[in-house]
Amino acid sequence: MRLTGDPWLGLIFAMLIGIPVGAWLVSRILRPLDRTLSGLHFGIASFNDHDFSVRLASDRKDELGDLARLYNRVGETLRDERLAVRSRELLLSSALDQSPVAVVLVNPRDRVVFSNLEARRLLTGGGRLEGRLFAADIRQSCPPQMREILAGDGDGVFSVRDGDSIETYHLSRRGFVLNRRKHVLVLLYRMTAELGRREAAIWKKVIRVISHELNNSLAPVSSLVHSAELISRRPEHADRAEEVFATIRDRLGHLREFIDGYARFARLPAPRREEATWSGLLDHLDEFPTLTIDGPLPSRPVWLDRAQFRQLLINLLVNAVEASDAEPEISLRVFATAEGGACVQVLDRGRGMNEETMKRALLPFYSTKKTGSGLGLALCREIVEGHGGRISLQQRSGGGSVVSCWFPPHTPGG
Repeated sequence: MRLTGDPWLGLIFAMLIGIPVGAWLVSRILRPLDRTLSGLHFGIASFNDHDFSVRLASDRKDELGDLARLYNRVGETLRDERLAVRSRELLLSSALDQSPVAVVLVNPRDRVVFSNLEARRLLTGGGRLEGRLFAADIRQSCPPQMREILAGDGDGVFSVRDGDSIETYHLSRRGFVLNRRKHVLVLLYRMTAELGRREAAIWKKVIRVISHELNNSLAPVSSLVHSAELISRRPEHADRAEEVFATIRDRLGHLREFIDGYARFARLPAPRREEATWSGLLDHLDEFPTLTIDGPLPSRPVWLDRAQFRQLLINLLVNAVEASDAEPEISLRVFATAEGGACVQVLDRGRGMNEETMKRALLPFYSTKKTGSGLGLALCREIVEGHGGRISLQQRSGGGSVVSCWFPPHTPGG
């Protein structure tokens, strides 16, 4: 049988020779494409891992070379942008580490994702915060006054003891979206030095006000005394003497009332503590019919100056009433602390306090009311701190304010 004489055998022979050759040719043609696609797959996987250093060979002059060059340009652009972002992050982190404001960023899972040097010093004594749970771990290790403010969702002002000194802080809390996820930024600002400067400025202003008021009262009194002297020499005008003396009494009464307001603040005596029950301390609140007492009162007796505590409570409740535009909605809460002390809170649904008002509310003679003396909350602060306690202000969730007064446990002989 002749090989060339049978067409089927020729076809079979051609296929046996052509198929391997064709496969070899196809593999030669597809090999660059396969290498390029494999490189693209590996490079894009690296992009997903934030690694932009992978590059593809781009010396070809066809579409595959154009694709490789486009990939390389994208990688270089992403790498440059990441380096720029990282440089800005390092610059921002360095700047925040020099800031006196404690900064903590908390993600939706309540884990700290950033903290600066002041935050680490204040909250953990310098330990690491990143990765820790803010509420369950960090907040629980804070002093009670700080813990109460951190547990809320608004701004607040509070004081804590730092060694032999007392430090006052302002807390602000802001929510924002970062990488399409809601985060919370917590800022703690040490106000002690600022309050000292403001108090000095306020006392200078008070001296000017007192001097002005004394001059305004004593000048007309001096003139009226001169008029009385003239009347005494002319008996026919004796009927006018009573009017002169009545005016003098009125001016002196106004001056006495003015001076007494300042004197009460300056003459606050040291508290005379005595044992008392909470039910006995709160039995005089009938004059505030809209007041409600939340929860049961602690059964443990306390050691307080009854008169000063009464003054404290009245001042806080009057402030709460005056802060309400409509029917006052005021509640009182008293609870024992883990340290053996007690906390008294007055909560209202009034106008609340903005950030600037909250920073200055505890300063003497600062008032947002036209006729206010500015001594109410300042006197409350003096009373609480005179008992060794602390007072804090906080915005209330849903509107209004919360004033918290922390009293330490009683120590024998204290």
